[in-house]
Amino acid sequence: MFGFGGFGYGGPGGGRFEASYRCYPVSFLDKPEAERGDKIFLPPSALDRLAQLHIDYPMLFQVENRRDARSTHCGVLEFVADEGMVYMPYWMMENLLLQEGDVVTLRSATLPKGTFVKLQPHSTDFLDISNPRAVLETTLRNFSCLTVGDTIPINYNNKRYFIDIIEAKPGQAISVIETDCNVDFAPPLDYVEPQRQPQQPVPMAADVPAAAGAAAAEPAPAEPEEPKFLAFAGTGRRLDGKAVSESRPIAIPLAGTGRPGASTSGPGSAAGSVGGSEGPGSAAGSAPKRPGKVFGGNRLQAKLAEKQAGGGAGRPPQPQPTPAEKKEEEEEPKFKAFSGKGYSLKG
Repeated sequence: MFGFGGFGYGGPGGGRFEASYRCYPVSFLDKPEAERGDKIFLPPSALDRLAQLHIDYPMLFQVENRRDARSTHCGVLEFVADEGMVYMPYWMMENLLLQEGDVVTLRSATLPKGTFVKLQPHSTDFLDISNPRAVLETTLRNFSCLTVGDTIPINYNNKRYFIDIIEAKPGQAISVIETDCNVDFAPPLDYVEPQRQPQQPVPMAADVPAAAGAAAAEPAPAEPEEPKFLAFAGTGRRLDGKAVSESRPIAIPLAGTGRPGASTSGPGSAAGSVGGSEGPGSAAGSAPKRPGKVFGGNRLQAKLAEKQAGGGAGRPPQPQPTPAEKKEEEEEPKFKAFSGKGYSLKG
């Protein structure tokens, strides 16, 4: 049964190929591109045996690890292996739980063309690919068949993704050569369903107390703002054409302004309050109460202002100034230079 130098049993015209070989990864043949598919390398003696049998094309084989009861299906790429050896992709050896030099059994197989396959990625990173179906279609061109329970690798953008085959139709093993096969994806193994947060009930308008609504409808009285002068609020220009930094105005309160009803300080206000206490006819309180010397003005102007204000209607006529008083008014104190007393150093 075991023919490590060529093939096993199967007489002439039997139409069935079966042989046992020791398996090694394809890296021993320095053919790393073979890792992207499911094809193996057989010795030349296997080709001679297959030529004598009525084998259906394309050539498909069942690979079985009898020790661990694991099996899969594959195609053949070349007949260049050493006698008694078979070289297969390393991911296939992992699916079969094989080590270098373990014995496997090969049988010729005829598989139906697949119509449906369901795949399950190991990681959600596979969903980040912009067009995963196009990537999968390009990868499956290097495969000849698919078996339920296998894990196949997909190399894309310098990254390797692993995908489980969880369902296939019309059988557990199907051929994907020149066939129109529908593909479906199951959620990745590490996919976590997002938790939905319960929505908080929105309070209705009727639930709001009427008092709160009335309080909100009455705005608080705002205090009148004191008028201010904005200094340095203009814009500047530079002669060299460069950008000017943003101006920062400074608010300065205006002098002499305040809230309505506030009393103002100054000599005019004091005089107005004195004049107002004399009677309703004294509207202008700036006129002097008795004759005398007026500083910073003219006596005649003060009298005219008093007559215009109507303050002298009920008063006795003021006495006219005497010539001596006029002379005294005309003589203003003057500054006399060099009017001091001198002293001599000689004594």
